[in-house]
Amino acid sequence: MNETPRFYACRAAIPDAQMPHRDDPFDAAVPPIYQTSLFLFDSYRELEDVFAGRSKKPIYSRGDNPTVRILERKVAEMEGADAARAFSSGMGAIAAAVLAFVGPGDRIVTVRHVYSDAFRFFEKVLKRFGVAVDYVDGANTEAMIAALPGAKLVYLENPTSMVFEVQDLSAIADAARRHGVVTVVDNSWATPLFQSPLALGIDIVIHAASKYLGGQSDTVAGLVASSKVHIDRINSEIYPYTGAKLAPFEAWLVLRNLETLPFRMRHHHEAGLEVASWLQRHEDVGRVMHPAFGDHPGKRSFSGFGGLFSFEVSDRIEVAGFVDALRLIRIGVSWGGPESLVVPAKAALSISPETNVFARFGVSDRTIRLNVGLHAAGDIIADLEHALTAAKR
Repeated sequence: MNETPRFYACRAAIPDAQMPHRDDPFDAAVPPIYQTSLFLFDSYRELEDVFAGRSKKPIYSRGDNPTVRILERKVAEMEGADAARAFSSGMGAIAAAVLAFVGPGDRIVTVRHVYSDAFRFFEKVLKRFGVAVDYVDGANTEAMIAALPGAKLVYLENPTSMVFEVQDLSAIADAARRHGVVTVVDNSWATPLFQSPLALGIDIVIHAASKYLGGQSDTVAGLVASSKVHIDRINSEIYPYTGAKLAPFEAWLVLRNLETLPFRMRHHHEAGLEVASWLQRHEDVGRVMHPAFGDHPGKRSFSGFGGLFSFEVSDRIEVAGFVDALRLIRIGVSWGGPESLVVPAKAALSISPETNVFARFGVSDRTIRLNVGLHAAGDIIADLEHALTAAKR
């Protein structure tokens, strides 16, 4: 990990010419919400210019909306990308980024502990259309590179879901480029503040903006950032036809919450490490799965850490009793907001085995995923200590 997390790099990274007020004739300090389904034209020529590509004026908000455009430019700038495209959910972004580049008979490579709904998308949708999917241990760089020849796309998460394994993005990107494989990484956990995948050679970056970018548990959104060539392909092949557009109000919410991202991430980073370190020392906690621990080469890509990680409780702890004994920490499947949350893998293992990534790749039923929200680390630790004591057999 680099020595100094880039906590304050968010707004400062955006050129003044692209700040939101420059897009508003009234110089509003906050970007306006263009809550409209369509845009009107004063002449035949004005409409023809848009259809012919001579004008960038929006036509219909399923295609482009000025509020959404501001968000797309801002996230592209934060990621060091040429352009970005916003979607109505993280899954909308994942589906578009994959479907734009693969077709029947192609093969993709992905990490074995991929996000559960991405796993279901690969298994239920891609395979139905003749796309083969290889699941590889993402922490094993040699295995990842060995799987690349003949693949069309490699889909990564750094770190992976639930078990938080890291990948060596630079090494995988270099190998993928040699084999003509498109590289995609989900950067929701690290955010552009703590990881810059495009600078490491990755082609496409995905964000579930419902997580840290939105940060308030009040928005569902997704974003894809990449080169102009790749975003143009997503725009021409997929985006207009799936209907997964982001509404202007949700775009405005994410824009508003991006202003506090550096300060929120400072807390998630510091409190997350404090809580994870405490858990490492607890006699009833086994493995703590946090990317800060360990010496994998992929750790070098992070300049800071998110506050989401997992740990395993010992056989002396009754999992359901532990979860129910928590008072400050709530039960919830998402993350990245102000709430501190847990998800026990044991409950998720009840999902049908054929679409259950935890069952497929051996996540222990003693695994607890913890989202360290905006509570004080000491308060979270006190709640965990109370629950571990209460659940001891």
